Amino acid sequence: MSEPQAGPIGVAVVGAGTVGARVVQQIAEHAEDLRSRIGLPVQVTGVAVRDAGRDRPELGDVPVTTDAVVLAADPSASIVVELMGGVEQAHAVVTAALRRGASVVTANKALLAAHGVELHRLARENHADLYYEGAVAGAIPLLRPLRESFVGDHITKVLGIVNGTTNYILTQMTDEGSDYAAALKQAQDLGYAEADPTADVSGQDSAAKAVILARLAFHTDIDASQVSVEGIESVSVADIEAARAMGFVIKLLAVAELVDGEGVVVRVHPALVPQNHPLSSVRGPFNAVFVSASAAGDVMFYGRGAGGAPTASAVVGDIVTAARNLAAGSRGFAVEPYAALATLPLGRARTRYYVNLHVADEPGVLATVATAFAAHGVSISVVRQDGAGDEASLVVRTHEATDAALSATVASLRELPAVRNVVGVMRVEGQA
Repeated sequence: MSEPQAGPIGVAVVGAGTVGARVVQQIAEHAEDLRSRIGLPVQVTGVAVRDAGRDRPELGDVPVTTDAVVLAADPSASIVVELMGGVEQAHAVVTAALRRGASVVTANKALLAAHGVELHRLARENHADLYYEGAVAGAIPLLRPLRESFVGDHITKVLGIVNGTTNYILTQMTDEGSDYAAALKQAQDLGYAEADPTADVSGQDSAAKAVILARLAFHTDIDASQVSVEGIESVSVADIEAARAMGFVIKLLAVAELVDGEGVVVRVHPALVPQNHPLSSVRGPFNAVFVSASAAGDVMFYGRGAGGAPTASAVVGDIVTAARNLAAGSRGFAVEPYAALATLPLGRARTRYYVNLHVADEPGVLATVATAFAAHGVSISVVRQDGAGDEASLVVRTHEATDAALSATVASLRELPAVRNVVGVMRVEGQA
């Protein structure tokens, strides 16, 4: 243990956007409550911004600078809050703080996905805390339970909706019949999507969050090059209607799962979710995550996953935790990647599948298609066929199989003369 801090807890905030400004305001507005909860007053020592000439009445009389690294290195701040986004400069800011023993609170999922193990090592070596509840699922208390509450259990899978933008778009397509472009524009008009929504709709934002969840759940480093990522750009109204007809909805899911005790598969992709599964009712910009553990079973976390106020709430909660540790002369739970599990390729994942085919409407086609599935060890669960002239729509749902087996099956189907087109392939998650 180190010596308990006796004076005010100094907090430097790097980044004064929607979240950063809210954090400064919450610290000022709830100063007395924070003093009571921590036992010491909290004082914002400075804020780093890109444009120091801009009028910022929301920051009050807090000193403003454009040199984020110098602010982070200033010993008057015992806690540095990084909310600037990006990776390279944010990495310089956070390392500068940790190397001098300051605790760090961040909501930067891209930084943590790229450098999380290194930053935890720096925090441990310099007897500092590193907290980032706001990096995944906004105000939902998710990471602390993974880090602390499940420490006596054995997690086997983490699955959920961790991007509010894509969930809003898919909700509009499902409930209103909007096509992808119209739903995206509405999300942008309402502020749920950025002017450049690529990181969200491509699945990259969800992938960074999935890496963070996997590291905490399975106590191991994750090889980002092995994370499979698919976005929602190709999801059509026709896909959504076909899913509805089968009793499913389409959601963009982040999944991290332990496979055969050998390693972890991390994947992000659209998936069919049964209409009777709790995730199917998660609408609009909300997030929800299921954690499956040996003793606890399935535990669901639900709430607002993005936005200035929810994320600021999580950030201030982390500030309070770090400040309490400083006041007590202690530090929080260390995150150690002790398990050394391999990051396995997508082919090792096991799930069920939906395959939509256009086939020749003639005798024997169903048997030919079934043989292709059987040849690769993929068992068929349900088949639905609708004829239309000389062509038929054939929808197949499978029992659980590996992704590698399903991929080989689809490759074989494309070679069959009777198969005119493989219209769509989608994974099925959740128990029907």
